[in-house]
Amino acid sequence: MQSDGMRVIGTAGHVDHGKSALVQRLTGIDPDRLREEKKRGLTIDLGFAWFDMDGATVGIVDVPGHRDFIENMLAGVGGIDLALLVVAVDEGIMPQTREHVAILDILNVNNAVVALTKCDLIDDGEWREMVALDVAELLDGTTMQGAAIVPVSAHSGEGVAELMTAIRDGLQHPADRQPSGYPILPIDRVFSIAGFGTVVTGTLTGGTLRTGDEIEIQPGDLRGRVRGLQSYKQTVQTAHNGARVAVNITGIDRERIERGSVLSLPGLSRVTTRADVFYSHLPEATHPLKHNARVKLFCHTAQAVARCRLLDAEEIRAGESAWVQLVLDTPLVVRAGERFIVRSPSPPATIGGGTFIQTAPRRRHKRFRPPVIEALESLRQGTPAQRIAQAAHTTTPQKSSALLRAADSNDPSAIQQALDDGLLIEILPGQYMATGAARGLMDRILDQLSAYHQANPLQTGIPREELRSKLGIKLNLLDALSERIPVCIEKDRIRLESHQITFSASQQAQIARLMAALHATPYTPPSFKEAVEIVGADVLYGLIALGEIVQIADDVILAPTAYAEMSAGVSRMIAGSGSVDAKAVRDAFATSRKYAIALLEHLDEIGQTRRVGDVRVAGRNADA
Repeated sequence: MQSDGMRVIGTAGHVDHGKSALVQRLTGIDPDRLREEKKRGLTIDLGFAWFDMDGATVGIVDVPGHRDFIENMLAGVGGIDLALLVVAVDEGIMPQTREHVAILDILNVNNAVVALTKCDLIDDGEWREMVALDVAELLDGTTMQGAAIVPVSAHSGEGVAELMTAIRDGLQHPADRQPSGYPILPIDRVFSIAGFGTVVTGTLTGGTLRTGDEIEIQPGDLRGRVRGLQSYKQTVQTAHNGARVAVNITGIDRERIERGSVLSLPGLSRVTTRADVFYSHLPEATHPLKHNARVKLFCHTAQAVARCRLLDAEEIRAGESAWVQLVLDTPLVVRAGERFIVRSPSPPATIGGGTFIQTAPRRRHKRFRPPVIEALESLRQGTPAQRIAQAAHTTTPQKSSALLRAADSNDPSAIQQALDDGLLIEILPGQYMATGAARGLMDRILDQLSAYHQANPLQTGIPREELRSKLGIKLNLLDALSERIPVCIEKDRIRLESHQITFSASQQAQIARLMAALHATPYTPPSFKEAVEIVGADVLYGLIALGEIVQIADDVILAPTAYAEMSAGVSRMIAGSGSVDAKAVRDAFATSRKYAIALLEHLDEIGQTRRVGDVRVAGRNADA
């Protein structure tokens, strides 16, 4: 028996000598902590107890049995190793018993023991046997089929030893849960203690939590630190996977936390208001689930109102399963593969449940689309590599550690398998994207470039920063993606390989006039404004982009030959006398002061020259 991974829950019974009395007999702890519970002899909210077995601590989450408190019961049934189903032998199977069994079946709880309580009140052996047969029949076909059924009396102690033996046997085969490698604590209680501050409790899964750890509580993006830990009333420095834990937190006010929040390490919890799920409607459901129906959804300790968008059915009838996209009224923390329960708001009843398949779909799916259903089916049947690819389906490259956390995996080989299967691309060194996500971004780049070229045929390409902004990605990712598609990056612009600037016959005639004017007076050429009057702004910008004309100032343009001669001349004059001023440049090229200053300021900007007082000397890029 492992030391930190055992939990048991009670799921039915609500009168004296029933469930809570049995828990007290097993543990010596009364799980009913509320005054009203003690007054009414009725479990209303979650109770907690524990006992030692073979050197291990077995924690009990005592959940309400009465139908009026089913929703409180649902907060306590997540992440358990064994269900202790309590049925009073004098009452037999009650409606809430059937609902609890249905809930445990939906949650895939396949490890259970049945306690037939209050046997001290019934001496009739045939009656006990009949109730046991009824319970066995109820469990037949569920995940708890074949569970041990033990008659017991909390009052007299009859059968308690046999029940403990059945629990011990059941705990030899705890629930098969893949540790995530990091701690996850769905919070079921929040309170404060004078002198200590905020305390939250829950059942820890996934990994270990240590005093001093920085933590995050979601939803709400709350950051704090673990001040102290208790497990089963004992102060500990480290809490392990499977333990009941009370966490004393600094940095977060009690009022900002509620049941249903999730405590984990910073950056590891995914919050969503939309999820794709595979849903099953209970065979006992009296009404079908219709498209856009509003329901109450329960996952671990959290609940939310959700709208059900049926993706492959007009309605889901009793006993049927289908694909549903849930749209949540409030954000929840969920993980792929987790199970959930659905209840109808009115009349209140459990109607079904299922499994989260895609916890943060990028878009609202259109209904009755075979490709959508095929993709979801692939994820449902998905291998670890496919789960990794799903986690990598973002527009931001992910490191391997982040992918493993997001996919709830601790198997690094899944990343290599995803690469080998073509599901994943190492888009940057040590950073990965799902192949589909990367291809989607590449298609968007090509679409953006095509649209830009159509709107700006006389531009060589779109500025890289402008394209990056439109895509909402980082520049290094844009460059990495561009290496995989037919595009060219030239200076600060990017274009399709197939794009070329072409001028019409009339535009070419206008260009010839402008070039003749530039060459006629190369050092005192027409101004930018005058050039626009000759060829038009679009054509002029196109000529500048092609390098057919050099723009050195807002209103000063030169033919490339004149620009080369003037910049080379400035360099020769500096080499000969150590410096040059605007007057010398003006005289050397028989130009005006306007052009001489524009040239020198341009050469300063590109580093060919450097201004010192009223003269220029060689700049940092003079050799180039």
